[in-house]
Amino acid sequence: MKLPNNLTPKIVAKIMATIAFGAVGGFIADYLTLPLPWLIGALIITLIAALSGAPLQSPGRLRHYMITILGVMLGSGFSPEIFEQITQWPVSLAAVLLYTIGVTAIIIYCLTKFTKFGFVNSFFGGAPGGLAELVILAREYGGDERLVSLMHSTRLMLTVLTIPFFYRFYYDYTPAARAAGANIGNDIALLDFVILLGCAVLGYFGGKKIKLPAYQIFGPLVLSAFVHITGITDAHLPGSLIIAAQLVFGTALGCQFIGITLKDVSKTITASIMMTFVFIIMAAVFAYGLSEITGLPFRTLFLTFSPGGLPEMTLISLSLNIDIAFVTTHHSIRVIFLLAIVPVLFYWIAPHFGITLQNKDKI
Repeated sequence: MKLPNNLTPKIVAKIMATIAFGAVGGFIADYLTLPLPWLIGALIITLIAALSGAPLQSPGRLRHYMITILGVMLGSGFSPEIFEQITQWPVSLAAVLLYTIGVTAIIIYCLTKFTKFGFVNSFFGGAPGGLAELVILAREYGGDERLVSLMHSTRLMLTVLTIPFFYRFYYDYTPAARAAGANIGNDIALLDFVILLGCAVLGYFGGKKIKLPAYQIFGPLVLSAFVHITGITDAHLPGSLIIAAQLVFGTALGCQFIGITLKDVSKTITASIMMTFVFIIMAAVFAYGLSEITGLPFRTLFLTFSPGGLPEMTLISLSLNIDIAFVTTHHSIRVIFLLAIVPVLFYWIAPHFGITLQNKDKI
């Protein structure tokens, strides 16, 4: 990963000022106790600034380094007990995968048919995976990462804002003052840190070598999941490093909208809001039906089916103290399933829409 030749001191200073500005949004989101506050907060404030014409400078290639950190963070959500847990929840896991396939297919079809986003953007924007993972995949396969990131950030923001409110109003749950686990791993041992750093570096370059989809995040994720599942380490990266990664990535996503006006993205935001509420309504339907079949609590299943990313829903379950292992395992399997199957489905379906990997999808 080479730094650009035109990385002058003036540009570096402008990048650092933009990241500092993004940190303001992170502080506000953290104060409001939103899950994944440093990514969402930085994205919102830089997005608004970019649409307003503020003189921002994207972090550029710096985000590639930080994306590997997010991959290691996602992989650290796995543990040796995951295989035992999977065998205990076959019906609910199957239902989550069925929900993911069914609702995603409906959303992608509607986006393709009723919007002008194009197939690639509709495909990667309509899948209920993590923001970082699917934005990277969209870019890799010729989509517009600004449009896809806006679709996913809208979905995530609506999800993390409405779901906790529902639990507070209906079940009288009160989120903790700070997201539980925000400081996990600050006292990490040197050996564990080296192992996780190795997952980031080897995952990045190894994933690039074997041409993994979204290798920047998927390679480190796979290696991190492996060392955690096998018990090589149970450590987490320092919370400050994870915050820095979220901050840089959120700022970079917001900077993608430099030179774009609110009028340009109003249709995208409207479609994303409608898409999100379809996901949430169908999540409630699936959760209710599965609750009737299995007797599992609706409040747990609804959080399990809700269309957030793995870190967002894990943090919500932590803050609400709702069967953390159950929610985390189901969302982990969903994310891994999506990351594994989305590129395969794209290669299979894209030719039917006249799309090749050489074509850029147009908004």
